[in-house]
Amino acid sequence: MTEARDETRGVRAWHWWLSQPASRRLPWVSSLAVAVIQMGGTNFAAENQPGRASLDVFARLLLLVGPVLLLVRHRYPRVAVFGAAGAAMLYLGAGYPYGPIFLSVAIACFAAIVAGHRWAAWSAVGMLWAGHVVIAHWLYRWLPPGDDGPMPWEQELGGAAWVVAVIAASELGRVRREQMLRGRAEREAAERRRRDEERLRIARELHDVLAHSISVINVQAGVGLALIDQDPEQARTALTTIKAASKEALGEVRQVLDTLRAPGDAPRSPAPGLARLPELTEQASAAGLDVEVAVEGVPTGLPTGADLAAFRIVQEALTNVVRHSAARTARVLLRYEPRQLEIRVDDEGPAAERGAEGGDAISGGGRGLVGMRERAAALGGTVEAGPRPRGGFRVLARIPLGPPATVSEAPGGAPEKEAP
Repeated sequence: MTEARDETRGVRAWHWWLSQPASRRLPWVSSLAVAVIQMGGTNFAAENQPGRASLDVFARLLLLVGPVLLLVRHRYPRVAVFGAAGAAMLYLGAGYPYGPIFLSVAIACFAAIVAGHRWAAWSAVGMLWAGHVVIAHWLYRWLPPGDDGPMPWEQELGGAAWVVAVIAASELGRVRREQMLRGRAEREAAERRRRDEERLRIARELHDVLAHSISVINVQAGVGLALIDQDPEQARTALTTIKAASKEALGEVRQVLDTLRAPGDAPRSPAPGLARLPELTEQASAAGLDVEVAVEGVPTGLPTGADLAAFRIVQEALTNVVRHSAARTARVLLRYEPRQLEIRVDDEGPAAERGAEGGDAISGGGRGLVGMRERAAALGGTVEAGPRPRGGFRVLARIPLGPPATVSEAPGGAPEKEAP
């Protein structure tokens, strides 16, 4: 049991270390590999360069400076690249054999450029190359080994090509990293937008469901309380309506919440549409509102999104009549056109005396009107709401059903005027 727990802790620690960003963990594995390559490779290279100074303790320390600085190349890239380049310059100035000491400089340069410290990396590598030129062609007379001569200029061209290759590879890595970070940021932004849109959709659905049902329940509860003593049968009817409205509301809320628990599952019942308009008018009638429905044009099958939006717009418009208008009659007109569905809901008014709540509805500041506009806008349509010229209130919605209309075909922006 103890061994199993220790192994589990070790695995968790390893996963935690891997989950840390590169800037917080030390790259000791790669740094150790570079140290082994530099030490072993330099020993091998020294055998083929008998004229150079022998490897002593100072040379070994200089060979280890670069790998040690590579441990902090993510946190302090400028320190790492300048330190590795300086150690390499001291190594060359001391006359030690040429070898893989430049590997630390190349890796530190790559890390600095990828991190965005391009001038620091270029300066460090340029300083190393310029220092090597000065040592190999002028200062060699006073530096060990004593019998050393100037280096051929052809080899300097090879060194310059090495510098250009290291910088080019580093710049390519920087561009690639920026592309990856930009792509990740775009994906995260798209995911945030998707979550925000989903939250907005769910909030809109819950508002439409609850606002309509609770309005019906509120009206019927008032009727029941008023008639519970004088007319128990009428009060019973009001309670039955409350039970049916609350059951339907619970069902629709459960359907919305099911999409949260299992987004990939199909809903248990189809989304509401205009086919359920008779149920909506019955609920409005139970709340004391007579609804007259008229259809113009040839009814056609609507896309699911348009059908749901049309139903919710009519539902919210009738809810506003129940809550904010003293009218007891509302007219719903569905006009099917070749490329759009026009929905018009009128009531005769006047506004009910309900304080600020009714004022919000009339001014267009209520959440219901905002939700209707958002639903229509998501499909490329519009919703207009406001007082009618001869009194009352009108909600006029246009929902596209086909390809977007041209400018000449676009419907007018203002509601039709009431016929005398």
